[in-house]
Amino acid sequence: MVKVSDAKACKLALADGLVFTGRSFAAEGTAEGEVVFNTGMTGYQEVLTDPSYTGQIVAMTYPLIGNYGVNDEDVESHNRKVQPRAFVVKELSPIASNFRSDKTLQEYLADAGIMALSNIDTRALTSHIRLAGAMNGAMSTEILDDDQLVSRARAIRPMLGMDLVKVVTPDAAYDWAEGYISQFAQAPRDHGKKIYDVVAIDCGAKMNIMRNLVACGCNVRVVPATAGAEEILECKPQGVFVSNGPGDPAAVTYTAEAMEGIVGRVPVFGICLGHQILACALGAKTYKLKFGHHGCNHPVRNEATGKVEITSQNHGFAVEAESIKDAGAQVTHVNLNDMTVEGFSHSDKCLFSVQYHPEASPGPHDATYLFDCFRDMMAGGSAPTAEQMHAAQEKLAKARWSPAPPHGLDQSGASFRR
Repeated sequence: MVKVSDAKACKLALADGLVFTGRSFAAEGTAEGEVVFNTGMTGYQEVLTDPSYTGQIVAMTYPLIGNYGVNDEDVESHNRKVQPRAFVVKELSPIASNFRSDKTLQEYLADAGIMALSNIDTRALTSHIRLAGAMNGAMSTEILDDDQLVSRARAIRPMLGMDLVKVVTPDAAYDWAEGYISQFAQAPRDHGKKIYDVVAIDCGAKMNIMRNLVACGCNVRVVPATAGAEEILECKPQGVFVSNGPGDPAAVTYTAEAMEGIVGRVPVFGICLGHQILACALGAKTYKLKFGHHGCNHPVRNEATGKVEITSQNHGFAVEAESIKDAGAQVTHVNLNDMTVEGFSHSDKCLFSVQYHPEASPGPHDATYLFDCFRDMMAGGSAPTAEQMHAAQEKLAKARWSPAPPHGLDQSGASFRR
């Protein structure tokens, strides 16, 4: 493993002229994309394999990254590839110490051919993006002239209007049957005997979403984002799920058109980009956020109960509040940092959606109850109210705080290491 101190010089230039100089610690070359920051203290492997980061350069705000390595289980993309175009940290941990670790972060990124930059002031980078907004950047070990690299960054196509879903959606439909894969993921829960047939539209889905659908009692058939309404309805689903994904939701017109033909015919649940696409299908509008929401600690308030949950988020666009209300939907959740729309439901059309990530990965599990709400919606035929979502959250919380299993056993009775 090459020591960072011995590695090549590497520069990151932003489109507004700010340049950072550090050291490369993975692949060499030149990478381009929108520069965003993630505030998670852990979860860098899940971030790196989240398809929603396609087309972006991700900077971690926590100062030391890589200390627990990477493993084969915590991969979030169906194709198992690293998704961002480049990765930025302040300091790369010199060791990877965890019994689940298969390789170091440096080895992982180098094997994937992904550029990575360390030894820069990520606090200064984050502060600048917060003030100036997310912008395009170019990272290079080849172009070390500041003016040339800034010019390269300025020539990159902006994220607004860009359809990146076609880059990450699968080529063909597939079945997903895997539930939670590790006792380190989430606690198993009793979903009853009835199993529901669900079609999941993969716009760049995180695999822990699919695991949660299975865990709450669903047979999952995954289809590409390009699938039409009739193709989806031919599967005779009892529910339809629309996933997260990258890019501008307004550019994903084909999925929005498919949802126009599905909404009102079967129960529908959307997450992140799926939430935005459902809003577009209803006639609402979306807009680009100044620097997006990327992290594991965003407070979201239930508008009916006032209860706050801490959520995992990764998006650069949001639904316009007035337009979703004009479309006949009810706003169920808002972000307490900037009061943006974080969830809505439509009682007449049997659908609900959230902007944040109830599957977490990485992040807190405050919102996993929403998968149970989807199951309840398929059983009852009506969209859950905010009060019903609150009741489902309370029920799941009580189940988690039930008496612990005997030492050395998980809730299924399987042995594990503590």
